[in-house]
Amino acid sequence: MVTDLKSILNTWYLNRDNQEWVLATLYKIEGSSYRKLGAMMLISSLGERLGMLSGGCLEADIQRHAKQVMSTLTSKTISYDATDEDDLTFQLGIGCGGIVHILLQPIHKANDYLQLELVSKALNENKPGRYLQQVSPILPAGSGVFTQNDELHGLSMNRKAQLVELQGATCLQTSIYPPPHLLIVGGGADAVPVYTFAKQLGWSVTVWDTRAANAKRQYFKNADAILRSTPSELKEYCITNKVDAAILMAHSVELDASTLAQFKDVPFKYIGLLGPKHRREQVLEHANTRVSQIKSPVFGPVGLNLGGDSPESIALSLISEIHAVLCDKNAQSLSHWGQEAC
Repeated sequence: MVTDLKSILNTWYLNRDNQEWVLATLYKIEGSSYRKLGAMMLISSLGERLGMLSGGCLEADIQRHAKQVMSTLTSKTISYDATDEDDLTFQLGIGCGGIVHILLQPIHKANDYLQLELVSKALNENKPGRYLQQVSPILPAGSGVFTQNDELHGLSMNRKAQLVELQGATCLQTSIYPPPHLLIVGGGADAVPVYTFAKQLGWSVTVWDTRAANAKRQYFKNADAILRSTPSELKEYCITNKVDAAILMAHSVELDASTLAQFKDVPFKYIGLLGPKHRREQVLEHANTRVSQIKSPVFGPVGLNLGGDSPESIALSLISEIHAVLCDKNAQSLSHWGQEAC
């Protein structure tokens, strides 16, 4: 299932003129909701749904309304109220107990595809920006304006959205961030589940390994890049391509150390050293450096304390930690913080 915005738009772009399309956007939430403000879904005239606005319970009904938008080429808003006994959401016993408001807009050449082409181009070029949609008074033809904003680089990867008042109109302003870019140093068998989890999240993934027997394309089919360059060339690649996180898991102290030595002044948000504490010290020693000399935060041993010792469990623990760091979250159970899961 395609759920991250970059993948959604890339899939849509290839068929943007072959089918009719509607953009569904979650523009207002009262109480709890499965998805957050600014979540988007694309619906085609052939019944294809890209993305989700709920846990799967509202999508069929949203699609029914989208067909009306396709036939009239006129935008509309719909609401689902899990607190109202007469509402579909309440009757089915679904939802998170709140009220969600959704904007449905037709997408076609005449309305400049709601500038979703510009959003897609920016995400593919690893550039952030802001997307503005007018929700009240609603514009029948649709409303979508994208503005690139490089100042958003370096911030949390969470897409932030808010309702703002502009020239007498209420608009939804959504911050658009490129997906995180993960570098995996080492292309052994245990790197495959790390790569797999990251790609399922919609992240960009680069795998680096100078050993011919490792990092074979057949095991990393959808990796954005597989590199066998020198460590110094790898450093330049990371800077140019704005890599966010690096995990050193080559199972070779020399290879891990050679890359770590190059990474000392690269502004990663996360550097992880696989293995126990004594191995971390070995890698640092071979790299002729200390944690205090490295510009980026260094984690080692890596991962959250989830239990399990299989490659898949370790990958889940590792990716979870990276996800929390990139989102600037504490990775604690929501139940311990008095928050609802929805």
